[in-house]
Order: sequence, then structure tokens, then C-alpha cells
Amino acid sequence: MRTTLGERLTDWAISGFMWGFRILIVFIIVYGTFSTLSSGKYTGEQWIDFIVFGISQGSIYALIALGYTMVYGILRMINFAHGEIFMSGAFSGYFVATWLDEKGFIDANPVLGLLIPILFAMFMSASISMLVERIAYRPLRNAPRLVPLISAIGASFFLAYAFRGLFGPGVYAYPPIKALDGEWVIFGVGILRSQVIVAIAAAVIMAILYFIVMRTKIGKAMRAVSEDKVTAALMGIDVNRIIVSTFAIGAAMAGAAGVLYALIYRQVFFLMGFTPGIKAFTSAVLGGIGNIPGAMLGGLVLGIFESVGPALFLDGLGIPRPYQLKDAIAYTMLVMILLFRPSGILGERLTSKKA
Repeated sequence: MRTTLGERLTDWAISGFMWGFRILIVFIIVYGTFSTLSSGKYTGEQWIDFIVFGISQGSIYALIALGYTMVYGILRMINFAHGEIFMSGAFSGYFVATWLDEKGFIDANPVLGLLIPILFAMFMSASISMLVERIAYRPLRNAPRLVPLISAIGASFFLAYAFRGLFGPGVYAYPPIKALDGEWVIFGVGILRSQVIVAIAAAVIMAILYFIVMRTKIGKAMRAVSEDKVTAALMGIDVNRIIVSTFAIGAAMAGAAGVLYALIYRQVFFLMGFTPGIKAFTSAVLGGIGNIPGAMLGGLVLGIFESVGPALFLDGLGIPRPYQLKDAIAYTMLVMILLFRPSGILGERLTSKKA
């Protein structure tokens, strides 16, 4: 089918505008970065602090992003209730940690005082996620793609305001773990213990997940269902059980992330899942939606970019209080991903059948 001259001119104009917008974004980042570094405003130790905080923050985003990317890999849908699953894990861990703190258990056994809330949060988040899958998603599995999306948004609001009704709109302070107070000096640089522990804990959990997906029977079944549900069912795989398992494992990752998030920010409240959920979704898209290593990498990249970015290029542009714009950086990065590489860092272009 031939295109008219007007249509071609329109396409060229749109393409030219997009390229101009891309060049403008790159120029702003390069100019701001050069201005900041040439001013010498920040010391080397401060840059290391930014990077370490970005790694710990990015580790949390990566754990949440795993749930998005696993569900998308199986069902080709975005589970927008996943941020509230993360919030439910934070609440679950908070109540267990508070009870243990009142008994003096956390100070006496700091390792178990951290591990028990994480395990309980993973269990509760997985249970809630399986319930959401059974009620809100399974009946709509063969519906048009927009219908499950609307159901996911509804489930998100329901969970958030259910927790508000049960526990109130107030902000709960996560009990401190004294063993994590202070700093460790690593290569002559003081690094907060809590940030180191969060990064290590997240790395261990992600390594366990990667082993499950790549080396276990259920992991192989997940990959088979992701490729073709009909063929997997003909080969004897219980597709419904695998889908439920995928929701449960992804939610367990988010539940653990909820406790680690509370360790850093010390706050738990009913709307806490929205912003980290959006950033984790950005991480999944950045790494390549449906790609598990991509979700891990995307979370780390976004966390570091969000931590370093305000000081690196926003400060160089003369923006007052650049850290107030750190959340905007995540959304800007999402737009940049869609402009420069829609498939993500490790993503592949989907075939029409998968898309």
C-alpha cells in the first residue's frame, strides 16, 4: 500500500522531533554532569555514599520488580496490585518485629530478629497474592487484555484501603535493630550497616530465586508455561498451579523487600506501596519486562541513577534542592527507556504471538 507525500512528511516530522528530544535529554545530562564535576562541590566519599545508598535502594526495587516481570512472563499482564503486596509485607514484618522487640528478642538475637520478620512477610505477601490471583485474575484470564488490567487497578485500591481500614491512616515506626546502628569502615570509607545488610540480604534472596527458576523442576515448568501454555499443558504441566506458584514467589520477593525498605526508611503506612511499585515497574521495563536478570539489573541501575542523579546533573543545572526531584528521575527514565530502547537493557523484541 502506497503512502502519500503528506503521510511521509508527517512521519519524518515525528521522527525528527523524537530524535531532537533524545538529543536534548542527552545534552542536559552531559552538561549538568560536566558542571557538577568541574565545580568540585562533592567529595569522593560523598559520591561513594550516593552509590552505596543507590545499590541498597536499587536492590529493593529489583526484588519488587521480579514480581512484575515474572507475572508478565507467564500471563503477559502487568500486576498493578503488586505495590500493595509489597506494602502488605512491610506491615506483616512490622507487627512481628514490634512483638519481638517488646520481648527483647531482637537485641538478643539480631540475626533472627531480622530473618523472622522477613520470612513472615514473605509468607503473608505470598498468601495475599494467591488470593488476589484466584479472585481478581483467574476468572479473567481469557478476557481482553484491558479487563485484567482494570481488575489489577481495582485490586490495588482494595488492598490499600483495606489496610487503611484495618490499621488506620497513621505512619508506623519500624523498630530499630541496634546491631545495625552505626557504620562499617570499608576501604577507609564509612558505610551505614543497614545499607550493607539490605544489599546483601537482597542479593542472597535474588540468588535463591535465580536458582529456583533455572535449576529446579518448578522453575523449568515456569519457563515452559511462559513459552507456550497450551504445549506445556499437553506435556503434563499443571498450568494453573504454575501460575499460582509464580504469583506466590514474586509476592514473596516483594514481601521481603517490604521489610528491607522499612529497615532503611523506618516508616510503614498504607500508601507506601505506590511509589516503590511504580519505580519497580520502571526497573522491570528498564531491564526488559519478562526477563528476570533484567529486572535485577534494572533495579540496581534505577536505584543508583536515582541516588546519584540529583547531585550529578540536576545540581549542575542550578536547580535548587535537586533531591526533591529524585522521584521525577524515575519517571523520566521510564520515558527515556521507551524512547531509546523500548525492549529494555536485556529484553528482546517480542514476536507478535507473545505480544
